[in-house]
Amino acid sequence: MSSSGERLACAGFEVEQGIIVAGNGTGLNYLLLAAEQWLEAHVEVVNRLNVFPVPDGDTGTNMLLTMRSALAHVDQAPNQAVGTVAAAAAHGALMGARGNSGVILSQFFQGIAQRLAGQVSLTAKDWAGACQVGVDWAYQSVASPVEGTILTVARAAAEAAARYVEKNDLDLGRLFREMVTAAKIAQANTPHLLPVLKEVGVTDAGGQGLVYILEGGLRFLSDEPVALDLVVNDQTGGPPTLAMAEENLGYDVQFLIQRQGLQAEEIRTHIDRMGWSTVVVGEGDLVRVHLHTHDPGEPLSYGASRGLISDVVIENLTEQARGFVNDQSILNPAQVPTAAGSRSIATVSNQPATNVGLVAVVPGNGLAQIFKSLGVSQIVLGGQRTNPSPQELFDAVGQVSAGNVLILPNNQNVIPAAGQVQKLSDKIVKVVLTETVPQGIAALLAFNNQADVETNHRSMSEAARNVQTIEVTRAGRDSSVNGFEIKIGDVIGLLDNELVSVKPDYDETVLDIAAKIDIETYDIFTIYFGRECSSAQAEALAKKVSRLYPELEIELYRGGQPHYQYIISLE
Repeated sequence: MSSSGERLACAGFEVEQGIIVAGNGTGLNYLLLAAEQWLEAHVEVVNRLNVFPVPDGDTGTNMLLTMRSALAHVDQAPNQAVGTVAAAAAHGALMGARGNSGVILSQFFQGIAQRLAGQVSLTAKDWAGACQVGVDWAYQSVASPVEGTILTVARAAAEAAARYVEKNDLDLGRLFREMVTAAKIAQANTPHLLPVLKEVGVTDAGGQGLVYILEGGLRFLSDEPVALDLVVNDQTGGPPTLAMAEENLGYDVQFLIQRQGLQAEEIRTHIDRMGWSTVVVGEGDLVRVHLHTHDPGEPLSYGASRGLISDVVIENLTEQARGFVNDQSILNPAQVPTAAGSRSIATVSNQPATNVGLVAVVPGNGLAQIFKSLGVSQIVLGGQRTNPSPQELFDAVGQVSAGNVLILPNNQNVIPAAGQVQKLSDKIVKVVLTETVPQGIAALLAFNNQADVETNHRSMSEAARNVQTIEVTRAGRDSSVNGFEIKIGDVIGLLDNELVSVKPDYDETVLDIAAKIDIETYDIFTIYFGRECSSAQAEALAKKVSRLYPELEIELYRGGQPHYQYIISLE
């Protein structure tokens, strides 16, 4: 049986008298692979660390997909020097980053790559210095850094690495152990730095994801298993090899399954038989599936047998060519009679100027139709649980013929990814900071097809701020937020992303929020009803609101969005 030193030497690390003194690009590649696999093993633990009990607990999935994108680009690196591998991983993480934590993680990798540029090998001092630059990049990527998040955990790990090398102890394995210990302490302390975490009784999800990433690297350097498909050949002393040796000759398949009563564990059992590198996360009415397989049709057929499949992505791992398959059926908007003079969004035609194009992220096909009718050039389907990556947004911007592009994220978790496109595109790209769908629609109504991109950015941003948004959904878990004791399945209502109501019924929740605000100051009450809501249910709610507030103009549209029964705009 080979020793750990022999194994690491074969895997790209130099070992002298039991000390891991240096690594090459192959070693860094394996270390990143181990980090990704350890995160994969704990992805659902991270997903459950969600402050609000709304159905967007996808931090772990977002970070995992970011890591997967990093590794996919490493596989295409022209050589295995440390600097080249770090640069490839950073670029892949940037293009595939999803959600806030995924984007911050990608910036951490960007800083590491900058520090390691041009280097052939990796020492403890190199890694410590690179992590410090990575932390600097991560903090700079956030307009208003908040402590008690992944930023705090990353900084604590980097500071521990710096202290370690100052003692002239140059073992990479021990350095990682110091980093993991410091990261775990910082993670445990996040509720004391961010009061909302303490109130809910959780630690930060992004920080926990980073702990698993660092711990995966440590376990690899310590010759401990990280996943069943990372195998050390003890008989030959060879380097770690993937049991799925032909992974790059297959396909990367991702899709969502939607239906009431889905059981992720049961689906995972079947999906595991169809390929490798499987990830199955979610519960209730939505499950996300990811796997590598030689036959994409098999998991897609299985998914279709379990419910409605959507957001299908199939990537040829040999050619690195992405293909997107989305459910393109468009649902017609429904509208109830309103007061005389009411404007109808669905009838507004707003063709963009030739020099300014519009890209919008929307969560449903009905909403996609509305946004297109308002002049949006390219629609990216996404939102809660389906945060698009910078690559997807970059591709959408590339499809716009105009040289100036405005992106409307329409979700606060999509804004970081949208911000990265400004750095990637040769076009002039600006992000209108719309955090909700109603803000996006209000911004579009302010678009002037005769004005330049700067003028439109200012006017659309101002219009977005003049709208309030109500969102109604069911709680995905038990929680305690803003003084409410919430049980899984309760109907919860958010006003501008703040939880303000908990009731047993959807309509009751809407009316409760309406009673809590100064609704007489508004003119228009627009309801976008979701995929699981019937027209009759939505019309009944509209009539209740109309009876209570007869001066309001009530508008009703089929949004088709998942998760949220109602998204409501107050103008």
